[in-house]
Amino acid sequence: MPKIESEKGLSWKRRTTKKQLLIWLGWLIGVSIIVFAWQLISEKTVWFFVQDAPRQAADIGVRMVPPKWSYTSKLIKPVWDTINIATIGTMIAIIIAVPVAFLAARNTTPHKIFRVAALFIIVSSRSVNSLIWALMLVFILGPGIVAGTIAIGLRSIGFCAKLLYEAIEEIDHSQVEAVEATGAKTSQKILFGIIPQVLPTIAGVAVYRWDINIRESTILGLVGAGGIGLQLNGSINTLAWTQVSMILIIIFITVLISEWVSAKIRYAII
Repeated sequence: MPKIESEKGLSWKRRTTKKQLLIWLGWLIGVSIIVFAWQLISEKTVWFFVQDAPRQAADIGVRMVPPKWSYTSKLIKPVWDTINIATIGTMIAIIIAVPVAFLAARNTTPHKIFRVAALFIIVSSRSVNSLIWALMLVFILGPGIVAGTIAIGLRSIGFCAKLLYEAIEEIDHSQVEAVEATGAKTSQKILFGIIPQVLPTIAGVAVYRWDINIRESTILGLVGAGGIGLQLNGSINTLAWTQVSMILIIIFITVLISEWVSAKIRYAII
């Protein structure tokens, strides 16, 4: 801490005057940005609708009660489609993410060019939300669960590959050196020295991502990518609020079961 002389002798200050001025300047810039952003939001916000929102929400809540229990039978197939979208999409992601992860890891990539390409794939996948992937794929492939499945897979590649390549870089290299000492080739080092160490991570990441994909798959139907979201979108558009409440209950139960299943599987793996 800097020393500053005073009439009574030496005194201490937490920061120098220059540093304190820089901190105040930073606060001034931050507050200015917040005020500017608030002005932009205020200019494009109809505050009457904001004030009326609690009354509208209460009105919709009343219309959603009681849920239309007879509608449950029509939701079995959409829920099954949602689970299939999440499951197959996760499988596609893991199949692609594993080699991408090995190319991205510093200790397994054959060349820096491959690592850059793998990191580009990871960043590209993680940068685009699954709903946007689904929207683009619906235009390309048409509406249906195929577009939803591929969208989930494309979104999950980056997530899975990032966690896996970090796990590959953190392996115990003594095990790899032991395999290498036997005269093993590169492929054999990966097969017998690296994969056994990261296999639990691969399984854990796959289960964890499947759990996330169950939740993400429930809304893909809003853009025509199949699943229970398609029923939800139709019910909202027709103002069938009792059906909406029933769909939300089914989604909640589905997510709850997926959480329980994934927790059990992760516990078994670990």
